[in-house]
Amino acid sequence: MRKTDWVRRLSGFLFALWSSVVTAQELEPRSYSAVPVGTNFVVATYARSTGDILFDPSLPVTDLHAGINTYSLGYSHSFGLFDHVASIALLAPYANANVTGNVEGAPGHVYRSGAGDVHFRFAVDLLGGPALDPIEFARRTPGTIVGASLSVIAPTGQYLPSRLINVGANRWSFKPEIGVSHPIGDWFVEGAAGVWFFTDNPDYFGHHNRSQDPLPVFQWHVGYNWRPGLWLAADATYFLGGQTSINGVPDRDLQRNIRYGLTLSFPLSAQWSGKLAWSRGLTTTIGGDFQTITVALQYRWFNH
Repeated sequence: MRKTDWVRRLSGFLFALWSSVVTAQELEPRSYSAVPVGTNFVVATYARSTGDILFDPSLPVTDLHAGINTYSLGYSHSFGLFDHVASIALLAPYANANVTGNVEGAPGHVYRSGAGDVHFRFAVDLLGGPALDPIEFARRTPGTIVGASLSVIAPTGQYLPSRLINVGANRWSFKPEIGVSHPIGDWFVEGAAGVWFFTDNPDYFGHHNRSQDPLPVFQWHVGYNWRPGLWLAADATYFLGGQTSINGVPDRDLQRNIRYGLTLSFPLSAQWSGKLAWSRGLTTTIGGDFQTITVALQYRWFNH
């Protein structure tokens, strides 16, 4: 294999570095749980991901390992929409990463740091999520909720086409999703199915065009509520697809990845709460086989 060929292919696999961190965030229970209208959240999050990067074994690169720190600040607001609860959310990340490995037998190291791509999300409860104020919400009887959402990742992050590894992706990403949340006494079960769609990156490494096939994503969660705000959930997610191409030439990077983890939410006061989450790969064919630990601090207030 010519050096230009394997460098091009390696660049495609390293592109999955940041997307692996994004997909680790797919393990998000209670994303379709009910809230009263006029609820506002501000969330500060730190996530640490470490592990190997798996790619085509024919490439002359071995022992590729990454450690990634992601710092995020997010805001969400709920409101009534045709008598149902809807919400909008914004997340702005900043990340740094150390990547080490051997290229053609020689050790190498890369460090990257910068602003990441901004995330947006719109969600609405289609069934079982009436628009209630905080007093009405406290009196309600919890029931099954069916919701839908649209997530959008904008190309706002740091990006240079001369680099193999970038913090930003230089493309738009969209994920329509439908989810269900069902209470069973103090327990809850949830599921969601969505698909990531990607625009092309026309200024990829070496001024190539990089495209990616849709990536379906499935989530499952089972959890237990001790009291309002205090719950523990077991999480799992499955990715299938997402093969990439550079200048129309497909890479051997079809994803068949499964992740699992735990999420603990706990109240700190009437308005403050915290969250701890841990996840890792069960099976990883391509991308980051990462273990991720997440710590979040959340502040809540009502408009009413």
